[in-house]
Amino acid sequence: MQPFGERWRAPYACDPWGSRGRLFPEAVSPTRSEFQRDRDRIIHSSAFRRLKHKTQVFVYHEGDHFRTRLTHTIEVSQIARALARSLGLDEDLAEALALSHDLGHTPFGHTGEDTLDECMADFGGFDHNAQALRVVTRLERRYAEYDGLNLTWETLEGLVKHNGPLLDAGGGPTLRYAARGVPLAILEYNAQQDLELATHAGGEAQAAAIADDIAYDAHDIDDGLRAGLFRIEDLREVPFLNELLAEIDARYPGLDLSRRIHELTRRVITRFVEDVVAEGDRRIAALSPRTADDIRGAGETVVCFSKPMTEADASIKRFLYARMYRHPDVMRVRAQADDVLRDLFRRFKAEPELMPEEWQTDLPRDDEPRLARRVADYIAGMTDRYAILEHRRLFDVTPDLR
Repeated sequence: MQPFGERWRAPYACDPWGSRGRLFPEAVSPTRSEFQRDRDRIIHSSAFRRLKHKTQVFVYHEGDHFRTRLTHTIEVSQIARALARSLGLDEDLAEALALSHDLGHTPFGHTGEDTLDECMADFGGFDHNAQALRVVTRLERRYAEYDGLNLTWETLEGLVKHNGPLLDAGGGPTLRYAARGVPLAILEYNAQQDLELATHAGGEAQAAAIADDIAYDAHDIDDGLRAGLFRIEDLREVPFLNELLAEIDARYPGLDLSRRIHELTRRVITRFVEDVVAEGDRRIAALSPRTADDIRGAGETVVCFSKPMTEADASIKRFLYARMYRHPDVMRVRAQADDVLRDLFRRFKAEPELMPEEWQTDLPRDDEPRLARRVADYIAGMTDRYAILEHRRLFDVTPDLR
């Protein structure tokens, strides 16, 4: 019998009993594995609770039926666990990584990240993955003996590297960081605890990353249709979706729209998950990994889509970018959200005494980069509604974001 109700793991899975440990050593729990403890610490964090009122695409005024960061995170977690179970990986670590992957996101979806990145351009920029690392290693202040959540090496590694290596073999930044370099927050933490930035993450992090893509595709189709940004027949532009719609219509002629949407999104998830499992099995068989480090050192992602499904995923994202993310209604609200965050950043940077007292502690006014980072940390942690309330407190006119 596995301890603590654990399931079988393949030899290449990350093993909680063989974890590389925590930055601050702690006694082993008598009731939970190391990765189960990480998952629970994330769920009980303040940053996780705030995801409830942070936007994916729509701001919170738009209605209660659209996804928030929290509902998205729960959907990613379910898919990540399913992938991990099928591929023999550690489900608890995959779940912990899925639950933590969006902790660094700002209010107002990707608009907020883009705006803060521009505001922080002279001070190292803003990157939501680096911010997630700051949240779990510095900004959460719950424990008597350390700042952060003191998560295991495997969880922190996966949080930072779930989209692939950050450095190349020569120590230079990989393509996505080529222009500006790896974020300072990641480099600073890496100096304390080496996360091996030039390798891929373990299989569990890869499962969480691809689960994020799957959940995004499915629920943005759902939300876009329910918001009336495009019609279900418009989705026939995407060959993969056209095939699924033909299958649904052949089996359920005359099905009402709501059920038709659900039948489509559940098929999107199912086909993607089945493809990742099949492709993952194929790559694992070719690699014959004996340890989790063999997955990290494979030189390529192991848990991923096949080539046909990679194109299907890309086609869906192209459709959603053009028809949803750049829809005039969405762009109008994005512009208003951008104004709110720019106003807040400039005001707090000029008058940091307007921030809550705990955010002013040990803040030298003559250290502009540190001041700017503190303001960014404060704003990034806000929910949509709190950002609007703060703007109303400080300014005479606040956009209604409609």
